[in-house]
Amino acid sequence: MKKMLNTLRLMLKRSFDNIRNEQLKNNLLQAIPFWIGSVITGFFAVMYAKIFAWGEKLLELIMNWHDWMIFIIAPIGFVLSWWLVKAFAPYSKGSGIPQVMAAVEMANPKEHNKIKHLLSIKILILKIISSVVLVIGGGAIGREGPTIQIAGSIFRKVNEYLPSWYPKISKKNMIMTGAAAGLAAAFNTPLGGIVFAVEELTKTHINYFKTALFTAVIIAGLTAQTLAGSYLYLGYPKTSDISLSVIFPVILVACISGIFASQLSVIMLKISAWKKRFKTDVSNIIFLVISALIIASIAYFINREILGSGKEIMERVLFTDNKHEEWYVPLLRMIGPALAFTSGGAGGIFAPALSAGASVGSVISGLIHLSPHETNVVILAGMVAFLTGITRAPFTAAIIVLEMTDRHSLIFYLMLAGMMSSIASILVSRHSLYEELKINFLKDLRSKNHVND
Repeated sequence: MKKMLNTLRLMLKRSFDNIRNEQLKNNLLQAIPFWIGSVITGFFAVMYAKIFAWGEKLLELIMNWHDWMIFIIAPIGFVLSWWLVKAFAPYSKGSGIPQVMAAVEMANPKEHNKIKHLLSIKILILKIISSVVLVIGGGAIGREGPTIQIAGSIFRKVNEYLPSWYPKISKKNMIMTGAAAGLAAAFNTPLGGIVFAVEELTKTHINYFKTALFTAVIIAGLTAQTLAGSYLYLGYPKTSDISLSVIFPVILVACISGIFASQLSVIMLKISAWKKRFKTDVSNIIFLVISALIIASIAYFINREILGSGKEIMERVLFTDNKHEEWYVPLLRMIGPALAFTSGGAGGIFAPALSAGASVGSVISGLIHLSPHETNVVILAGMVAFLTGITRAPFTAAIIVLEMTDRHSLIFYLMLAGMMSSIASILVSRHSLYEELKINFLKDLRSKNHVND
């Protein structure tokens, strides 16, 4: 095996040395780390998706077997997920997107040594384990945000392993490209990954890293498709034969979803700030057990749809005749993420935000008696709007929903929903959830506890 690898290395070196154009050689050397990171990211994104889906399936099997078991597994899942993060990787908690945003900001000569607290192999492993434990325990979380932190960790580690003679590659560009590749692989949305990097992460002109960004997204996406097959995250909802008048319910749902999402962000930030007053582990455990029992009680006595990422809700309201949710389901889809996201365990809010928006669109469509195809349009608009209210990235939200459903004809409705949500959400809070959390991470890392890092 070793002899084969040495032979392969010599062949590659010989081929590389035969290239006479020095600029081409340098560009190739610059590109190779991005390609390696993209392939690894695609692999981890697919494996993580399979493990996460297994966790959701296990929860469903347990609930179908004996639904009262939720009162046992929820407290265990919440406490164990929190403990794993606290004991082994404190910065693996939550979504992972604010950590990547903070890492991008710290990618400078003065602070780059602190990035290891936000992006590392240990965080990659803990992110997967903690989030799967939490989802088995009924946590209303997603895997997309964690996949972005996982990808950022992979790209940072690839950059770190480059030999000293290798051409220098910008840490910031490497992390941003990794995040975009991670989102593209998680949702199978290459354009969404590119737009996310530009809209949410970068303050650098895209010309400086556009080639690396595009190729990384393509390679990560192709790797994921090779392993998982070509797929759409949701499928092809029927949206033909709709009139222009659907624009009015789209605007209504967008504004409501934007306000709800922004309010949810404020609530989660307040819970997180309140939890900082807890001085002991016992206080945290009591909070987690109470949160878990609230979720368990709602799931047992009212509706199971408070549990998990909410993808089943999106699939049902878009692809079956059962399109209209009860009025309280959007509230449940806000309570679930509010308690799970602030638990201190790992888990994202992308998918829960999409499902909350879908439920808002479903309820409003039922109230105003829209046709099935018009209902689908309004549901998709609600998904874009709620995600925009959380992220304040309307173009990213619109492109992601567009790509995961292949409904290109709806681009103007989806962009309108994102724009209206962005305006409405500012009425509640000026800054996004991710921006506020990023600031908190930066303050923490720049505090006295990390002066000697």
